[in-house]
Amino acid sequence: MNSFPSSPAHAATGGKLDVAVVGAGVAGLVTALLAVREGMRVGLFEREEDFSGSAAWRAGGMLAPFCEAEGSEEDVVRLGLRSMQLWPTLYKGVRREGTLVVAPPRDLAGLTRFGRLTEGHDSVDASEIALLEPDLAGRFRTGLFYGGEGHLNPREVMPALLAELVSHGATATFGWTGEIKGLAADRVVDCRGLGARDRFPDLRGVKGEMAVIRAPDLALNRPVRLLHHRHPLYVVPRGDGVHMIGATTVETDVGDGVTVRSAGELLTQAYNLHPAFGDAEIVEFNSGLRPAFPGNEPRIVDGGRVIAVNGLYRHGWLIAPAMAEIAVGRLTDRIKEHEVLTCVSS
Repeated sequence: MNSFPSSPAHAATGGKLDVAVVGAGVAGLVTALLAVREGMRVGLFEREEDFSGSAAWRAGGMLAPFCEAEGSEEDVVRLGLRSMQLWPTLYKGVRREGTLVVAPPRDLAGLTRFGRLTEGHDSVDASEIALLEPDLAGRFRTGLFYGGEGHLNPREVMPALLAELVSHGATATFGWTGEIKGLAADRVVDCRGLGARDRFPDLRGVKGEMAVIRAPDLALNRPVRLLHHRHPLYVVPRGDGVHMIGATTVETDVGDGVTVRSAGELLTQAYNLHPAFGDAEIVEFNSGLRPAFPGNEPRIVDGGRVIAVNGLYRHGWLIAPAMAEIAVGRLTDRIKEHEVLTCVSS
């Protein structure tokens, strides 16, 4: 079990925490950080030995509230828009280059539908696509550009958030095997994801599969979504020719490994976005289970000593800051008007 040392102020209180945050995914990390910034004595507890077991570690890190309106509840969009305001205060490396959505000729009707269901975009023609993404020049006649969106690299952000937590005197314990009721803390925020099925029997796992590839001859500036009538794709640049590709959503509680079918779909659609992906090096295939409730709505449940934050589904990086803000607002009894959402229940 790995533990960061307590700060002197924490040690002086005999180890009693104001808040214990359980779960070191994106929701837990941001909740702990907002709590420690409020001057609370905070401890973070995670059952895994490191971040690699978290679905957040395997995610694309897209911050796309407008695009997500195409198939998500209104609360997700509202939480996402609020999170877009919060992310720059949490991590300085957030990139705000927007999102480009394109489609092959046979799927232009899908592009029209996508634009009709979403806001915050401008229609772009082939010349404008070439200005946004020079390496896609001549490949698509039309697209949608969501200039207010952004992205980040989860594998850079998670360690950075943890480092800031520890620098503020919080403690972090990985490989933790205790029980919530045994934590020496006045309040607990339960961010365990699928580990919280003892609290939420209706939680289910939704598998997401991804690949990391290196294409040194291709450089994208922002996330690009390729609409397809059967296998839509997103590509997120990570720098130095490395790209994360994904889009699979599989209703299963088995999260180990990427299927041959999914791998073929991901790589085929990446090639359809740009043939240079055909010569790319496969760095990693991976998958993770996202926690979801029926209806895929997020929830914050205030049970007194324990506040539970769960059901972030595939929107974890998009909505975690706003969800954390609500949870910490409950801890401090400062609930702002914009935080009163239907996902919050007592």
